Formats: sequence, C-alpha cells, structure tokens
Amino acid sequence: QVQLVESGGGLVQPGGSLRLSCAASGITFSRYFMRWHRQAPGKQRELVASITSGGTTNYASSVQGRFTISRDNVKNTVYLQMNKLKPEDTAVYYCNTQIGSTGYWGQGTQVTVSS
Repeated sequence: QVQLVESGGGLVQPGGSLRLSCAASGITFSRYFMRWHRQAPGKQRELVASITSGGTTNYASSVQGRFTISRDNVKNTVYLQMNKLKPEDTAVYYCNTQIGSTGYWGQGTQVTVSS
C-alpha cells in the first residue's frame, strides 16, 4: 500500500524559511518522479516543484530561486526547502507520485506566511 506523509508545515513570517518533508512507503521510492503541489484557498492546485528519479529538478516560475526540491533515496523522503517565503505562498502543500496510471497523494501540510 502506497503512503505519502507530509510534515513540516507551520506559521512563518514573510522572508522566513520552512522545510517540508514527505515520507514514502509501499513503493520502490528511488524509481519514481516526485512532485510538490500546493493549493491556496479558492484556487486550483498547482505544481510547485518536481524531481526525477535521477535527481533532475524543475520549478514553477513563482518559486524559482526560492524553493529547492531534493530527495533522499535511503530515507525514502522528498523535501521542499522554502526560503524567502511570501504571503502568497500560503497554501496546503501536497506531495505526489504516479505509478502507471495511478496518482498517489499525501494528506497535505498547511503553510501559512503571515506577520
């Protein structure tokens, strides 16, 4: 059974940093593309960052240069380091992977950027 469990969200002031983690189980983690998405209130879910099994990364333009996605294939965990946070980064953040035609999602972790 595939499980993705996010952690690390919280309340942070503008300009601050957070690191999100997503622990995967039930899959051969190193084989799979991993993604971070977010959904702000009243908005559609959007892709924030992705990382291939080989470690190639890609970012939404809104977070390029501020966020860094990484993975630890020993710990079966994908991370999202978020720096220089802005109020518009406030959202629920989800990790995701796809195996064949099936997408798997975590339960999400809330990030709130506010003074």
